Amino acid sequence: MLRSLLQFAVVACFMSLSAAQAADVGALLDQAIAGKHRTEADRARDVYRHPKETLLFFGFKPDQTVVEIWPTAGWFTDVIAPVLRDNGKLYVARAPVSSSKATNYMKERDKVFLAKLAARPEVYGKPITREIPPPEGEEVAPAGSADLVLTFRNVHNWARGGTTDEMFQTFFAMLKPGGVLGVEEHRARPGTPFADQVRTGYMTEEYVIETARKAGFELVDQAEINANPKDTKDYAKGVWTLPPTLVLGDENRVKYMAIGESDRMTLKFVKPFRQPEGTPGRE
Repeated sequence: MLRSLLQFAVVACFMSLSAAQAADVGALLDQAIAGKHRTEADRARDVYRHPKETLLFFGFKPDQTVVEIWPTAGWFTDVIAPVLRDNGKLYVARAPVSSSKATNYMKERDKVFLAKLAARPEVYGKPITREIPPPEGEEVAPAGSADLVLTFRNVHNWARGGTTDEMFQTFFAMLKPGGVLGVEEHRARPGTPFADQVRTGYMTEEYVIETARKAGFELVDQAEINANPKDTKDYAKGVWTLPPTLVLGDENRVKYMAIGESDRMTLKFVKPFRQPEGTPGRE
């Protein structure tokens, strides 16, 4: 018991930000959020996505090695990369566009994203771009090298593809002992059947937490930063009914814009310093 308590204290110290540190990081995040490289459409979503509060909750710092998972167009990359540019390292772990299953749409979006990063090194620095899952014989980031792995609104995609366990095991392997996995995901009502989670894009907290635990993570905190009590989660077309997708077009558009973006869980996990026997990827 004493060993467990001491270990938790070390982990908490490793992850926490002092008030002064949080103020300094917050100022850097404010600069990135206000940057002219961000589009007006992206800025309009700040009220729903809370980038500063979310990243501070996960313990984000400018000198960390960070892995961002499946950024797609790079909404969070636009905030993260400028802060890491001078003293940190960013691995951008994109969707597997070299896979035979990749669609032309995925490939085109990836090209646009990579072109954006390459065109503005004064903003983004030189992030290391990889695919995840990586092609055979490659890795996203060296094992045990990352301080922070971040994934925003992706778990439902992996659940649909049957790769959630594999992805979380990969995150675990990339992180240093004491490193943090930050997960933001559309939140289903407790007890929602798995098939309905996959169909609607809303996942239960229970499913995400259990998946992380199976991979070896410990849940250390959760926040309501991205909660939205207006979200009824009962749409025939799932979460994509709401902005920014608005899959129904102009049908009930005013109603869905008034609701805003989805209700989301915000979970912080840690890779323990001592992993139990049988943990996937345990060295």
